Amino acid sequence: MRKIYLKKKVLDLRKGGYSYSDIQKMTGVSKSTLSGWLSGLEYRPNKIVQDRMIKARYFSSLAKTRIKNESILRANKEAKDEIGNYSDRELLFVGLGVYMGEGTKTKGVVRIINSDPKIIRLMISWFRDVFGIKINNLRLRMHIYPDINESVAMKYWSAQTGLKKEQFMKTQVDFRANKSLKNKGRLPYGTVQLSIKADGNKDWGVFLSRKILALMAEILK
Repeated sequence: MRKIYLKKKVLDLRKGGYSYSDIQKMTGVSKSTLSGWLSGLEYRPNKIVQDRMIKARYFSSLAKTRIKNESILRANKEAKDEIGNYSDRELLFVGLGVYMGEGTKTKGVVRIINSDPKIIRLMISWFRDVFGIKINNLRLRMHIYPDINESVAMKYWSAQTGLKKEQFMKTQVDFRANKSLKNKGRLPYGTVQLSIKADGNKDWGVFLSRKILALMAEILK
């Protein structure tokens, strides 16, 4: 009789939306037995269980966020400690690595293209500190889409790089009708091409291109 009574109580509690853990606490029936008795019974958690699940997810999310943030802080600290203040020679290698991935490899042309202002600022430092390029000899050309305001984009890139508006070349606007819309809005200021105006300085023209390509070749040997 007791087993029949317990089973009925278990079924009623389950129909009332209680979890296995709740039912076990209320009746003392093991979870393995509950699994057999309640197999196939539709389960809809009641408000008490739902609230507890929401609360559990919330605290789980907080814990994951805390672990993530702690990992980020640790990674940032270790990166800062390991890099420290790098030398001009180290800057040379860092810039070469970036140029290998983002720079123009055409002979006689020195140009880096990117949408990240941090990368552009790094390469401005590379050209100035490693090769002695004057900031007034640097040029930017924006590549934007029709939905981007050219004036706003120019102000942005000027503020990010320290280059004056007079150092911007004619903007390229991409009017391709078949251009995918999936990236629309992802580059609100477009991309820029960072290049050098030699102004008659032979070391900053074709020779610089040859030197950069030669440095890359040495690295890749």
